[in-house]
Amino acid sequence: MLSVENISKSFGSRKVLQNLTFAVRPGEIFGFVGSNGAGKTTAMRIMLGLLSKDSGQVTWNGGPIDFAARQRIGYMPEERGLYPKMPVDKQLMYFARLHGMSPDAARAAMERWTDRLGVGSRQEDAVQKLSLGNQQRVQLAAALIHDPELLILDEPFSGLDPVAVRTMSETLRQKADEGVPVIFSSHQLDLVERLCDSVGILAGGNIVARGTVDELRNAGNPPYALAVRAAEATLRTALTQAGFTVQPDPLAGTSEAPLSAGITRVLVETPAAAGTADPTAALLNAAQQAGTVVEFAQRRPHLTELFRDVVQVPSTEEEGDAATTKKKRGLFGSLFGKKAK
Repeated sequence: MLSVENISKSFGSRKVLQNLTFAVRPGEIFGFVGSNGAGKTTAMRIMLGLLSKDSGQVTWNGGPIDFAARQRIGYMPEERGLYPKMPVDKQLMYFARLHGMSPDAARAAMERWTDRLGVGSRQEDAVQKLSLGNQQRVQLAAALIHDPELLILDEPFSGLDPVAVRTMSETLRQKADEGVPVIFSSHQLDLVERLCDSVGILAGGNIVARGTVDELRNAGNPPYALAVRAAEATLRTALTQAGFTVQPDPLAGTSEAPLSAGITRVLVETPAAAGTADPTAALLNAAQQAGTVVEFAQRRPHLTELFRDVVQVPSTEEEGDAATTKKKRGLFGSLFGKKAK
């Protein structure tokens, strides 16, 4: 297990990480998300021992991340970590040899991973002759070439077409199924939601939300989406008199919530206090007082909505000059009132 405990890091007067704490289990794909400047890359470099920390500790299987441990880690940086004029095959074999593989094993691994990632026909080409997407595939091959026991990938899906995204997703799932902990950062939150076993949202230097996607979507008090055959004023009056908070449905008019003549769509917040009775029956009864209920379902937020609800995009870039981020409360904001454990 990879364990990050109370890691803090500042660049000058700017605090980038503040007591950052989380763990990733064997076989788990962990999505590490946050706005630009949140500290994701800084945290990853500290995990690898490439950047010093001010305080805290990082351990893997109970031991420190030393040179021997790094030999067993696959790392893919966000920026290109390849030699642009060097052929793909020689470059990957060189990286494999650096990890202690024999020449024959290095060549076999190069053949396997270039074929697996769809760049087998470009082995003899210099990296700079490849498209950005194919360069990204080669960079992933470099992280996998030595059969690592831990994967740390910084924006691995950046610049990839849908076919390459599927190939990379399948590869990461395969490694996780083999028991390898996989950590990757991404701004493609729909992809994170589909692929990851758990997600950590980084803001203000720490994890402000942590759990499986289902846990995050079900936590707090998701609102109910209502579609009622009634005038908007009539529906609002019936619901507010019953003690519910009513808001316009932001998805009204989309494919998820199409508009029809005479139908009013709203989102309704229900009481979330511990020990209160299930408000579903009361809500449905109030809606039926206004008209015929056409749709009635709890609207669980997607990861994109959760992220937007708690993270305010900072004004500066991340590396070496991290910006502060702020938590804010919105429709789902009550979920993140305290640090995730």
